[in-house]
Amino acid sequence: MPSLVHYPLDPASRLIRLMCAEYGVPLDLEEVKPWLREEALLELNPAASLPILFTDAEMPIVGVLASIHAVEDFYTPEAVGGLFPAAPLDRAEMWRLAEWVLVKFDDEVTRYLIEEKIAKRDQRGATPEPSVLRAAKANLNEHMLYFNWLLASRNWLAGEEMTLADFALAAHFSTLDYMGDIDWAKAGSETRDWYSRLKSRPAFRTLLNDRVVAMPPSKGYADLDF
Repeated sequence: MPSLVHYPLDPASRLIRLMCAEYGVPLDLEEVKPWLREEALLELNPAASLPILFTDAEMPIVGVLASIHAVEDFYTPEAVGGLFPAAPLDRAEMWRLAEWVLVKFDDEVTRYLIEEKIAKRDQRGATPEPSVLRAAKANLNEHMLYFNWLLASRNWLAGEEMTLADFALAAHFSTLDYMGDIDWAKAGSETRDWYSRLKSRPAFRTLLNDRVVAMPPSKGYADLDF
């Protein structure tokens, strides 16, 4: 059975968990806090980043991009298509938006909120910086406008079929939703309806059961009708 070194609210790890759940691949999970930079993690990945996927290969598969390709290469069920579109231009649009989420959205929104709200809890005397939280929330609002604009003319984020880009954004949204950083009452209806479709998939159940010690999820986090 493959295993994953992860942190429950790390969106990159959540993406790999979603992919494996969608493909019916069970995972053993080993939880770490990457910001602590513990020796065992640094021996696997000197960058101290997640996820780290162990398959039948002799060496671990390190990082979100390598793990995405490993899951798609090793575990895509033969009976169904994977999350990568077959057509080159459709695949290019998928990667454009996957990169938007994994790099731009993470750098401007998710990473700051995790650092301020979660990582600082392990730093003695550290408290969240209000100005950083305000900037991340402002960035989130701008991204939400763009996602809503896209979804107003498409069934899914990158086009008419569900792709990796949808799972990437849903992984980030699920982390932000857990922390209570998305105001769904003010979110665009297209984005809210899109997330409801993703959240209702069986693959999402494992994420909705996650709980972080001393940090319960926001109200409605596990509700399919929110």
